[in-house]
Amino acid sequence: MLQLSQELSGQWTVPILISLEKCRGRFTPIQHHLQISPGRLSDNLKRMTESGLLRHLSPYERRHPALPEYVLTEKGRLFREAALMLQAAELELGYGRLSAKAWNMPVLLALHYKHEHFQDIRQALQQVTPSMLSARLGNLHELGAVDKQLIAQPRPSFLYHLQQPAKRPIHRLADNLDSIV
Repeated sequence: MLQLSQELSGQWTVPILISLEKCRGRFTPIQHHLQISPGRLSDNLKRMTESGLLRHLSPYERRHPALPEYVLTEKGRLFREAALMLQAAELELGYGRLSAKAWNMPVLLALHYKHEHFQDIRQALQQVTPSMLSARLGNLHELGAVDKQLIAQPRPSFLYHLQQPAKRPIHRLADNLDSIV
């Protein structure tokens, strides 16, 4: 489940998954709907296709052969459902689009699963770099989503916890993601 939230991290992944069906999988309507540059959209669609979330339709499968068109794969439909859950959690949290920055939501979920020390969080997330994790924990602390507590013994270190207002939305998100995985 932490892996799923990691794959959904990034500025455009969640918005593309959510808007794809509304825009009927067409490149230009997605671009206009999201107000994204063509190059950025193209790069994201290519990455999402390579990761198995989307399928780029051949000219013979499209409604108009000259217009690029994409459809969700089975994995993509699962991820779209997860993206909708993530969006609902972000709305309930009230901190804006946290999933727009890589690692925000995975860090919050790791804290939900009681990974409280920096190294525990890092190990749970596996691919996060120490500097990225430090930056995300700092940002989430500044937003008021994460509490940072200094522990003096046996050697000085910090413990990280979800702030009270973040606990219920993150708990609900974790339960929802567990139900689809």
